[in-house]
Amino acid sequence: MMTQKSINDLSYKIIGCAIEVHKELGPGLLETVYETCLINELITAGLNVKSQMLVPIKYKKKTLNSNLILDILVEDTIIVELKTVEAILPVHKAQLHTYLKLTNKPKGLLINFYSEVIKDQIVSYVTPAFSALPKQ
Repeated sequence: MMTQKSINDLSYKIIGCAIEVHKELGPGLLETVYETCLINELITAGLNVKSQMLVPIKYKKKTLNSNLILDILVEDTIIVELKTVEAILPVHKAQLHTYLKLTNKPKGLLINFYSEVIKDQIVSYVTPAFSALPKQ
């Protein structure tokens, strides 16, 4: 059964994998390089990973094709959006919020690899779907 604790534990594993990638590569590479390496780390950790997923748009009770593509979905639960930018901007946060809303996933992580200390560049978001889950 999915709980807030199980999702937070999964989030912790994902962040650990991101830290490992950053420790190995450091800042300054293209987002696609970090994505490839992070996917490898996540799979090595035994997690189910989908990447470059098309996000359908539901508009007026119709599902439309879109150009929205999320970076990584882990265990069909947590969206991971990667960046390699000098600073996380409101538009990056809005992008993750939109993906979470359109997919109804409970949690998202925004990870910016362009940083000397990656833990300072990880933003976690939860949705009302997360809040509705049992704590334990």
